[in-house]
Amino acid sequence: MPRFLHLADIHLGFDRYDNKERTQDFYYALNDAIETYAIAQSVDFVVIAGDLFEHRTIQPNILNQAQLCLQALRDAEIPVLAIEGNHDNRPYGTKTSWLRYLSDWGLLKLLEPGDVNAGEPFYAPWDETSRRGGYLDLPCGVRVLGSHWYGATAPKAIEQIAAAIGRLPRGPAHTLLMFHHGLEGQIARYQGALRYADLLPLKDAGVDYLALGHIHKNYAMEGWIFNPGSVEANSVEEGGFERGVYLVELSTDGIEAKLQHDYYQRPIVRLRHKVTESQSMDDVEQGAIARIEAAVQNGVIPAENAPIVELRIEGSIGFDRLDLDIRQLKDQLQKLSGALIFLLKFEAEMMEYASPIADGAERLEVEREVFRDLLAAHNTYKNRTDELSQGLIHLKEQHLDGRSEDDLYEFLQQLLLPNANSADPSLGQSAEE
Repeated sequence: MPRFLHLADIHLGFDRYDNKERTQDFYYALNDAIETYAIAQSVDFVVIAGDLFEHRTIQPNILNQAQLCLQALRDAEIPVLAIEGNHDNRPYGTKTSWLRYLSDWGLLKLLEPGDVNAGEPFYAPWDETSRRGGYLDLPCGVRVLGSHWYGATAPKAIEQIAAAIGRLPRGPAHTLLMFHHGLEGQIARYQGALRYADLLPLKDAGVDYLALGHIHKNYAMEGWIFNPGSVEANSVEEGGFERGVYLVELSTDGIEAKLQHDYYQRPIVRLRHKVTESQSMDDVEQGAIARIEAAVQNGVIPAENAPIVELRIEGSIGFDRLDLDIRQLKDQLQKLSGALIFLLKFEAEMMEYASPIADGAERLEVEREVFRDLLAAHNTYKNRTDELSQGLIHLKEQHLDGRSEDDLYEFLQQLLLPNANSADPSLGQSAEE
Protein backbone atom coordinates (compact mmCIF):
# COMPACT_ATOMS: atom_id res chain seq x y z
CA MET A 1 0.00 0.00 0.00
CA PRO A 2 1.47 3.41 -0.98
CA ARG A 3 2.51 5.70 1.88
CA PHE A 4 3.60 9.29 1.47
CA LEU A 5 4.15 12.56 3.32
CA HIS A 6 2.15 15.63 2.31
CA LEU A 7 3.83 18.97 3.12
CA ALA A 8 2.82 22.53 2.23
CA ASP A 9 3.65 26.11 3.15
CA ILE A 10 7.12 25.50 4.54
CA HIS A 11 8.28 29.10 4.00
CA LEU A 12 12.03 28.67 4.36
CA GLY A 13 13.54 32.12 4.78
CA PHE A 14 10.66 33.48 6.88
CA ASP A 15 11.81 36.85 8.19
CA ARG A 16 8.71 38.66 9.45
CA TYR A 17 10.09 39.40 12.92
CA ASP A 18 13.62 40.20 11.69
CA ASN A 19 15.04 37.56 14.00
CA LYS A 20 17.69 35.09 12.78
CA GLU A 21 16.69 32.43 15.31
CA ARG A 22 13.08 32.64 14.17
CA THR A 23 14.18 32.22 10.56
CA GLN A 24 16.12 29.10 11.60
CA ASP A 25 12.95 27.68 13.19
CA PHE A 26 11.45 27.02 9.78
CA TYR A 27 14.47 24.98 8.73
CA TYR A 28 14.48 23.03 12.00
CA ALA A 29 10.74 22.29 11.65
CA LEU A 30 11.11 21.02 8.08
CA ASN A 31 14.19 18.96 8.86
CA ASP A 32 12.61 17.35 11.93
CA ALA A 33 9.33 16.62 10.12
CA ILE A 34 11.20 14.96 7.27
CA GLU A 35 13.40 12.90 9.57
CA THR A 36 10.47 11.82 11.76
CA TYR A 37 7.67 11.22 9.27
CA ALA A 38 9.38 10.55 5.93
CA ILE A 39 12.76 8.93 6.50
CA ALA A 40 11.99 7.11 9.76
CA GLN A 41 8.63 5.96 8.34
CA SER A 42 10.18 4.85 5.03
CA VAL A 43 7.49 6.51 2.96
CA ASP A 44 7.36 5.90 -0.79
CA PHE A 45 7.46 9.59 -1.68
CA VAL A 46 6.98 13.18 -0.45
CA VAL A 47 4.82 15.89 -2.01
CA ILE A 48 5.29 19.64 -1.41
CA ALA A 49 2.12 21.50 -2.40
CA GLY A 50 3.66 24.95 -2.80
CA ASP A 51 5.55 27.64 -0.89
CA LEU A 52 8.75 25.84 -0.09
CA PHE A 53 10.27 29.32 0.21
CA GLU A 54 9.04 32.55 1.77
CA HIS A 55 10.37 34.71 -1.06
CA ARG A 56 11.03 34.36 -4.77
CA THR A 57 14.51 35.80 -4.18
CA ILE A 58 16.38 33.94 -1.45
CA GLN A 59 19.71 34.19 0.35
CA PRO A 60 22.39 31.49 -0.14
CA ASN A 61 21.91 30.14 3.39
CA ILE A 62 18.19 29.60 2.75
CA LEU A 63 18.94 27.70 -0.45
CA ASN A 64 21.43 25.64 1.53
CA GLN A 65 18.72 24.76 4.08
CA ALA A 66 16.49 23.43 1.31
CA GLN A 67 19.35 21.47 -0.24
CA LEU A 68 20.26 19.81 3.07
CA CYS A 69 16.69 18.63 3.68
CA LEU A 70 16.16 17.44 0.12
CA GLN A 71 19.55 15.73 0.02
CA ALA A 72 18.60 13.72 3.11
CA LEU A 73 15.52 12.48 1.27
CA ARG A 74 17.52 11.67 -1.84
CA ASP A 75 20.05 9.72 0.25
CA ALA A 76 17.09 7.75 1.65
CA GLU A 77 15.90 7.15 -1.95
CA ILE A 78 12.61 8.95 -1.30
CA PRO A 79 11.51 11.01 -4.33
CA VAL A 80 10.17 14.52 -3.73
CA LEU A 81 7.52 15.95 -6.04
CA ALA A 82 6.67 19.63 -5.80
CA ILE A 83 4.80 22.60 -7.27
CA GLU A 84 5.33 26.32 -6.89
CA GLY A 85 3.11 28.40 -4.63
CA ASN A 86 2.35 32.10 -4.71
CA HIS A 87 5.41 32.89 -2.55
CA ASP A 88 8.02 31.07 -4.62
CA ASN A 89 6.57 30.95 -8.15
CA ARG A 90 8.54 32.43 -11.00
CA PRO A 91 7.84 36.12 -11.70
CA TYR A 92 5.85 36.86 -14.82
CA GLY A 93 7.99 36.76 -17.95
CA THR A 94 10.79 34.66 -16.46
CA LYS A 95 11.51 31.01 -17.19
CA THR A 96 13.13 29.86 -13.98
CA SER A 97 12.77 29.83 -10.22
CA TRP A 98 14.63 28.35 -7.29
CA LEU A 99 12.35 25.30 -7.39
CA ARG A 100 13.31 24.85 -11.03
CA TYR A 101 16.96 25.09 -9.96
CA LEU A 102 16.46 22.39 -7.31
CA SER A 103 14.62 20.25 -9.85
CA ASP A 104 17.39 20.61 -12.44
CA TRP A 105 19.89 19.45 -9.82
CA GLY A 106 17.84 16.34 -9.08
CA LEU A 107 16.81 17.24 -5.54
CA LEU A 108 13.11 17.28 -6.37
CA LYS A 109 10.81 16.90 -9.35
CA LEU A 110 8.94 20.10 -10.24
CA LEU A 111 5.75 18.93 -11.93
CA GLU A 112 4.32 21.61 -14.23
CA PRO A 113 1.74 21.68 -17.01
CA GLY A 114 3.13 22.45 -20.46
CA ASP A 115 2.66 25.63 -22.46
CA VAL A 116 -0.33 24.79 -24.64
CA ASN A 117 0.03 28.04 -26.59
CA ALA A 118 3.54 26.94 -27.62
CA GLY A 119 2.25 23.62 -28.87
CA GLU A 120 3.18 21.59 -25.78
CA PRO A 121 0.78 19.04 -24.31
CA PHE A 122 -0.88 20.20 -21.11
CA TYR A 123 0.30 17.09 -19.28
CA ALA A 124 3.45 15.36 -20.51
CA PRO A 125 4.98 12.44 -18.57
CA TRP A 126 8.04 13.23 -16.47
CA ASP A 127 11.28 12.93 -18.43
CA GLU A 128 14.28 12.22 -16.22
CA THR A 129 16.76 13.45 -18.85
CA SER A 130 15.23 16.88 -19.45
CA ARG A 131 13.94 17.13 -15.87
CA ARG A 132 10.58 18.30 -17.22
CA GLY A 133 7.06 16.95 -17.08
CA GLY A 134 3.58 17.48 -15.70
CA TYR A 135 2.92 14.10 -14.11
CA LEU A 136 4.74 11.02 -12.90
CA ASP A 137 3.56 7.42 -12.45
CA LEU A 138 5.36 6.04 -9.40
CA PRO A 139 6.23 2.34 -8.92
CA CYS A 140 4.22 2.27 -5.69
CA GLY A 141 1.00 2.68 -7.69
CA VAL A 142 0.29 6.41 -7.59
CA ARG A 143 0.04 8.94 -10.42
CA VAL A 144 1.12 12.38 -9.17
CA LEU A 145 0.16 15.48 -11.17
CA GLY A 146 1.37 19.03 -10.80
CA SER A 147 -0.14 22.45 -11.43
CA HIS A 148 0.78 26.13 -11.43
CA TRP A 149 -0.18 28.94 -9.06
CA TYR A 150 -3.34 30.30 -10.73
CA GLY A 151 -4.64 32.93 -8.32
CA ALA A 152 -8.01 34.34 -9.37
CA THR A 153 -8.11 32.17 -12.51
CA ALA A 154 -8.14 28.94 -10.48
CA PRO A 155 -11.75 27.92 -11.31
CA LYS A 156 -11.07 28.13 -15.04
CA ALA A 157 -7.73 26.33 -14.62
CA ILE A 158 -9.46 23.49 -12.76
CA GLU A 159 -11.67 22.83 -15.77
CA GLN A 160 -8.59 22.76 -18.01
CA ILE A 161 -6.75 20.42 -15.64
CA ALA A 162 -9.72 18.05 -15.39
CA ALA A 163 -10.04 17.89 -19.17
CA ALA A 164 -6.31 17.19 -19.54
CA ILE A 165 -6.46 14.38 -16.97
CA GLY A 166 -9.28 12.81 -18.91
CA ARG A 167 -7.07 12.64 -22.00
CA LEU A 168 -4.18 10.84 -20.27
CA PRO A 169 -3.55 7.11 -20.78
CA ARG A 170 -4.78 4.77 -18.12
CA GLY A 171 -2.55 4.99 -15.07
CA PRO A 172 -2.02 3.45 -11.61
CA ALA A 173 -4.78 2.77 -9.13
CA HIS A 174 -4.45 6.12 -7.34
CA THR A 175 -4.31 9.69 -8.68
CA LEU A 176 -2.93 12.58 -6.65
CA LEU A 177 -3.02 16.23 -7.76
CA MET A 178 -0.99 18.97 -6.06
CA PHE A 179 -2.84 22.30 -6.11
CA HIS A 180 -1.95 25.51 -4.28
CA HIS A 181 -5.20 27.25 -3.40
CA GLY A 182 -7.67 27.49 -0.54
CA LEU A 183 -11.33 26.69 0.09
CA GLU A 184 -13.87 29.20 1.34
CA GLY A 185 -14.99 29.09 4.95
CA GLN A 186 -11.67 27.94 6.38
CA ILE A 187 -10.24 31.28 7.57
CA ALA A 188 -11.58 34.82 7.81
CA ARG A 189 -10.58 37.66 5.48
CA TYR A 190 -9.54 35.41 2.60
CA GLN A 191 -10.55 36.78 -0.78
CA GLY A 192 -10.75 34.55 -3.85
CA ALA A 193 -11.26 31.23 -2.05
CA LEU A 194 -12.62 28.33 -4.07
CA ARG A 195 -16.01 26.80 -3.49
CA TYR A 196 -16.25 23.06 -3.04
CA ALA A 197 -18.26 22.84 -6.27
CA ASP A 198 -15.31 24.37 -8.14
CA LEU A 199 -13.24 21.28 -7.32
CA LEU A 200 -15.73 18.62 -8.34
CA PRO A 201 -14.49 18.42 -11.96
CA LEU A 202 -11.22 17.08 -10.54
CA LYS A 203 -13.00 14.35 -8.62
CA ASP A 204 -14.99 13.44 -11.71
CA ALA A 205 -11.70 13.24 -13.67
CA GLY A 206 -10.38 10.61 -11.25
CA VAL A 207 -8.42 12.58 -8.62
CA ASP A 208 -8.82 10.68 -5.36
CA TYR A 209 -6.33 12.72 -3.30
CA LEU A 210 -6.21 16.50 -3.77
CA ALA A 211 -3.06 17.75 -1.99
CA LEU A 212 -3.71 21.40 -1.20
CA GLY A 213 -1.55 24.17 0.19
CA HIS A 214 -1.86 27.95 0.67
CA ILE A 215 -4.05 28.17 3.78
CA HIS A 216 -1.93 27.72 6.91
CA LYS A 217 -4.66 25.92 8.83
CA ASN A 218 -5.36 22.20 8.63
CA TYR A 219 -8.60 21.03 7.09
CA ALA A 220 -9.96 18.05 5.16
CA MET A 221 -13.17 17.64 3.20
CA GLU A 222 -15.27 14.78 1.86
CA GLY A 223 -12.50 12.22 2.23
CA TRP A 224 -10.47 13.36 -0.80
CA ILE A 225 -9.41 17.00 -0.17
CA PHE A 226 -6.55 17.51 2.30
CA ASN A 227 -4.68 20.61 3.47
CA PRO A 228 -2.09 20.05 6.22
CA GLY A 229 -1.55 23.72 7.06
CA SER A 230 1.84 25.35 7.41
CA VAL A 231 4.75 23.37 8.83
CA GLU A 232 5.47 26.20 11.30
CA ALA A 233 3.31 29.15 12.39
CA ASN A 234 3.88 32.27 10.32
CA SER A 235 2.35 34.59 12.93
CA VAL A 236 1.15 34.56 16.53
CA GLU A 237 -2.41 34.28 15.24
CA GLU A 238 -1.49 31.02 13.52
CA GLY A 239 -0.18 29.70 16.83
CA GLY A 240 -3.76 28.68 17.62
CA PHE A 241 -4.29 26.87 14.30
CA GLU A 242 -4.16 23.11 14.06
CA ARG A 243 -1.50 22.45 11.45
CA GLY A 244 1.30 20.02 10.64
CA VAL A 245 2.11 17.41 7.98
CA TYR A 246 -0.02 14.58 6.62
CA LEU A 247 1.24 11.00 6.79
CA VAL A 248 -0.96 9.23 4.27
CA GLU A 249 -1.64 5.60 3.38
CA LEU A 250 -3.66 4.68 0.29
CA SER A 251 -5.50 1.39 -0.10
CA THR A 252 -8.45 -0.13 -1.87
CA ASP A 253 -10.45 0.60 1.28
CA GLY A 254 -9.80 4.33 1.04
CA ILE A 255 -7.45 7.04 2.33
CA GLU A 256 -5.98 7.13 5.80
CA ALA A 257 -4.48 10.60 6.33
CA LYS A 258 -3.16 11.37 9.81
CA LEU A 259 -2.08 14.90 10.70
CA GLN A 260 1.27 14.83 12.48
CA HIS A 261 2.69 17.71 14.50
CA ASP A 262 5.04 16.10 17.00
CA TYR A 263 8.18 17.71 15.63
CA TYR A 264 10.21 20.84 16.35
CA GLN A 265 8.06 23.97 16.60
CA ARG A 266 8.62 27.21 18.52
CA PRO A 267 6.06 27.60 21.38
CA ILE A 268 3.66 30.53 21.01
CA VAL A 269 1.80 31.99 24.01
CA ARG A 270 -0.94 34.63 23.72
CA LEU A 271 -2.10 36.45 26.86
CA ARG A 272 -4.55 39.24 27.70
CA HIS A 273 -4.52 41.79 30.50
CA LYS A 274 -7.61 43.88 31.31
CA VAL A 275 -7.23 47.44 32.65
CA THR A 276 -9.73 50.06 33.86
CA GLU A 277 -9.76 53.85 33.91
CA SER A 278 -9.46 53.83 37.70
CA GLN A 279 -5.90 52.46 37.46
CA SER A 280 -2.90 54.75 37.36
CA MET A 281 -0.14 54.34 34.81
CA ASP A 282 1.98 52.63 37.45
CA ASP A 283 -0.92 50.27 38.23
CA VAL A 284 -1.13 49.30 34.55
CA GLU A 285 2.61 48.63 34.32
CA GLN A 286 2.70 46.58 37.52
CA GLY A 287 -0.39 44.64 36.43
CA ALA A 288 1.26 43.68 33.15
CA ILE A 289 4.39 42.56 35.00
CA ALA A 290 2.31 40.49 37.43
CA ARG A 291 0.46 38.88 34.50
CA ILE A 292 3.71 37.70 32.93
CA GLU A 293 5.20 36.57 36.25
CA ALA A 294 2.10 34.47 36.99
CA ALA A 295 2.22 32.91 33.49
CA VAL A 296 5.86 31.94 34.04
CA GLN A 297 5.20 30.50 37.51
CA ASN A 298 2.16 28.51 36.31
CA GLY A 299 4.03 27.08 33.32
CA VAL A 300 1.81 28.85 30.77
CA ILE A 301 5.02 30.38 29.44
CA PRO A 302 7.44 27.46 29.15
CA ALA A 303 10.84 27.83 30.76
CA GLU A 304 12.62 26.20 27.82
CA ASN A 305 12.73 26.82 24.07
CA ALA A 306 12.40 30.63 24.39
CA PRO A 307 8.78 31.03 23.24
CA ILE A 308 7.10 33.78 21.27
CA VAL A 309 4.85 35.69 23.68
CA GLU A 310 2.11 38.18 22.91
CA LEU A 311 0.45 40.29 25.62
CA ARG A 312 -2.61 42.36 24.74
CA ILE A 313 -3.49 45.14 27.18
CA GLU A 314 -7.20 45.87 26.74
CA GLY A 315 -9.85 48.03 28.37
CA SER A 316 -9.93 51.71 29.29
CA ILE A 317 -7.26 53.97 30.75
CA GLY A 318 -7.47 57.24 32.64
CA PHE A 319 -4.21 58.75 31.40
CA ASP A 320 -2.64 59.74 28.13
CA ARG A 321 -1.38 56.53 26.51
CA LEU A 322 1.59 58.47 25.11
CA ASP A 323 2.84 58.91 28.68
CA LEU A 324 3.42 55.17 28.96
CA ASP A 325 6.86 54.06 27.75
CA ILE A 326 5.73 51.04 25.73
CA ARG A 327 9.23 50.17 24.54
CA GLN A 328 10.69 50.08 28.05
CA LEU A 329 7.76 48.01 29.37
CA LYS A 330 8.07 45.60 26.44
CA ASP A 331 11.79 45.09 27.08
CA GLN A 332 11.12 44.44 30.78
CA LEU A 333 8.37 41.91 30.01
CA GLN A 334 10.55 40.12 27.45
CA LYS A 335 13.28 39.63 30.06
CA LEU A 336 10.76 38.35 32.62
CA SER A 337 9.22 35.89 30.16
CA GLY A 338 12.46 34.67 28.57
CA ALA A 339 10.76 35.08 25.19
CA LEU A 340 12.66 35.02 21.93
CA ILE A 341 10.15 37.54 20.59
CA PHE A 342 7.79 39.56 22.79
CA LEU A 343 4.85 41.38 21.20
CA LEU A 344 3.14 43.99 23.38
CA LYS A 345 -0.18 45.13 21.93
CA PHE A 346 -1.45 48.14 23.89
CA GLU A 347 -5.07 48.35 22.79
CA ALA A 348 -6.61 50.08 25.80
CA GLU A 349 -8.54 53.23 24.91
CA MET A 350 -8.40 56.49 26.81
CA MET A 351 -11.69 57.11 28.63
CA GLU A 352 -13.72 59.78 26.92
CA TYR A 353 -16.51 61.91 28.34
CA ALA A 354 -18.93 64.15 26.51
CA SER A 355 -21.28 66.11 28.74
CA PRO A 356 -24.54 67.24 27.11
CA ILE A 357 -24.51 70.96 26.35
CA ALA A 358 -27.76 72.78 25.77
CA ASP A 359 -28.39 74.57 22.50
CA GLY A 360 -27.57 78.24 22.78
CA ALA A 361 -25.19 77.76 25.72
CA GLU A 362 -22.78 80.63 26.30
CA ARG A 363 -19.18 80.25 25.20
CA LEU A 364 -17.90 80.22 28.79
CA GLU A 365 -20.18 77.32 29.65
CA VAL A 366 -19.07 75.38 26.56
CA GLU A 367 -15.39 75.90 27.44
CA ARG A 368 -15.95 74.81 31.02
CA GLU A 369 -17.70 71.57 29.96
CA VAL A 370 -14.96 70.75 27.42
CA PHE A 371 -12.31 71.18 30.12
CA ARG A 372 -14.37 69.09 32.53
CA ASP A 373 -14.68 66.22 30.04
CA LEU A 374 -10.93 66.19 29.34
CA LEU A 375 -10.09 66.22 33.04
CA ALA A 376 -12.69 63.56 33.94
CA ALA A 377 -11.02 61.16 31.51
CA HIS A 378 -7.64 61.51 33.24
CA ASN A 379 -6.99 59.31 36.26
CA THR A 380 -4.81 61.95 37.99
CA TYR A 381 -7.17 64.91 37.66
CA LYS A 382 -10.68 63.43 37.54
CA ASN A 383 -11.37 64.16 41.22
CA ARG A 384 -10.67 67.91 40.76
CA THR A 385 -12.55 68.56 37.55
CA ASP A 386 -14.55 71.58 38.84
CA GLU A 387 -11.67 73.55 40.31
CA LEU A 388 -9.20 72.67 37.55
CA SER A 389 -11.63 73.51 34.74
CA GLN A 390 -12.23 76.92 36.33
CA GLY A 391 -8.49 77.37 36.73
CA LEU A 392 -7.89 76.59 33.04
CA ILE A 393 -10.41 79.24 32.09
CA HIS A 394 -8.49 81.75 34.22
CA LEU A 395 -5.25 80.59 32.58
CA LYS A 396 -6.74 81.31 29.16
CA GLU A 397 -7.93 84.74 30.28
CA GLN A 398 -4.49 85.66 31.62
CA HIS A 399 -2.91 84.58 28.33
CA LEU A 400 -5.35 86.80 26.42
CA ASP A 401 -4.48 89.67 28.78
CA GLY A 402 -0.86 89.38 27.65
CA ARG A 403 0.66 87.99 30.81
CA SER A 404 4.26 86.76 30.51
CA GLU A 405 5.17 83.11 30.08
CA ASP A 406 6.80 83.12 33.54
CA ASP A 407 3.56 84.35 35.12
CA LEU A 408 1.51 81.77 33.24
CA TYR A 409 3.90 78.99 34.23
CA GLU A 410 3.76 80.03 37.89
CA PHE A 411 -0.02 80.14 37.74
CA LEU A 412 -0.11 76.64 36.29
CA GLN A 413 2.25 75.33 38.97
CA GLN A 414 0.02 76.73 41.69
CA LEU A 415 -3.08 75.41 39.95
CA LEU A 416 -1.81 71.83 39.96
CA LEU A 417 -0.83 71.86 43.63
CA PRO A 418 -3.16 69.71 45.75
CA ASN A 419 -5.85 71.77 47.52
CA ALA A 420 -4.96 74.86 45.49
CA ASN A 421 -7.74 77.44 45.21
CA SER A 422 -7.69 77.31 41.44
CA ALA A 423 -10.85 79.36 41.12
CA ASP A 424 -8.96 82.41 42.43
CA PRO A 425 -7.73 84.43 39.43
CA SER A 426 -5.16 86.18 41.60
CA LEU A 427 -3.02 83.00 41.63
CA GLY A 428 0.16 83.64 39.76
CA GLN A 429 0.03 87.45 39.93
CA SER A 430 3.37 89.16 40.45
CA ALA A 431 4.24 90.74 43.84
CA GLU A 432 4.03 94.36 42.64
CA GLU A 433 0.37 93.83 41.65
